Amino acid sequence: RALSPRPAVAVRCQEGQLALTVRRDLFGTGRPVRVAELSLGTASCPPLSPNPTQAFVTFVAALHECGSTLQVTPDSLIYRTTLFYKPTRSGNPLIVRATPAEVPIECHYPRRSNVSSGAVHPTWAPFRSTVAAEERLRFSLRLMDDDWSRERLSNGFRLGDSLRFQADVASEGQVSLRLFVDRCVATASPDRSSSPRYAFIDLGGCLLDSRAEDTASAFVSPRPRPESLRFLLDAFKFAGDAGNLLYISCHLRVSPAGEAPNSRNKACSFSRASGLWAPLEGTAAICSCCDTGSCPSPG
Repeated sequence: RALSPRPAVAVRCQEGQLALTVRRDLFGTGRPVRVAELSLGTASCPPLSPNPTQAFVTFVAALHECGSTLQVTPDSLIYRTTLFYKPTRSGNPLIVRATPAEVPIECHYPRRSNVSSGAVHPTWAPFRSTVAAEERLRFSLRLMDDDWSRERLSNGFRLGDSLRFQADVASEGQVSLRLFVDRCVATASPDRSSSPRYAFIDLGGCLLDSRAEDTASAFVSPRPRPESLRFLLDAFKFAGDAGNLLYISCHLRVSPAGEAPNSRNKACSFSRASGLWAPLEGTAAICSCCDTGSCPSPG
């Protein structure tokens, strides 16, 4: 990513107060944090009334306010406080998409200096690409880099990142095939039937995570070719899980490329613009079962 021209957190130490500027895209992921999730000091002081069009939030507080502490040294008066980021739980209580953060803030007097946040790097699960074989069909599921040009070398992610998956099938036969992802399950252990578990694709091709609040998860249109399928998934971890590994198991399936997509063979994402499920191919009717859960079992 290109470096931001301004730091994520910057403080101006003034004569009797400090002014703190916080970039709403706090982690540099392109997804702004909610203003209500930011507070200053142990007294949880709120920011100034924000302008929704601005990319920054401002806190202004007297040096002794918001629960700040004072340290006296031979050379300095040091006022200390903390910027807190406390994300609210998403609509699904099983998973979390953001990590709380605490950024220490200091003002030194009579010496003045700017203090910016140290690196706040929540991490997420490594994912191992998998290859399976069935008869003469060779299935693969890979993590791709940001421009989809090659397989991603690193398996580490931060909360707020988007994971780019590409599923492919290769056949030794002459029949042209179209690939589908029927279901994908994330677990905290290699056992895909273990708990906790999160089925982010289910019902024969409904990307259920795209229905969650504030996600960019979606199947990517258009396909690079009928036998390939791409989808985005926002990084997450299981609530209360102290580990940093996530295991993903997916069931891939093919149909003849000449067969029209239908309610059994589909790739559906939820569109926030329309408030409806939208198919990668075919008519909207094939996705209507994603909300009702009445999709027919894939043949």
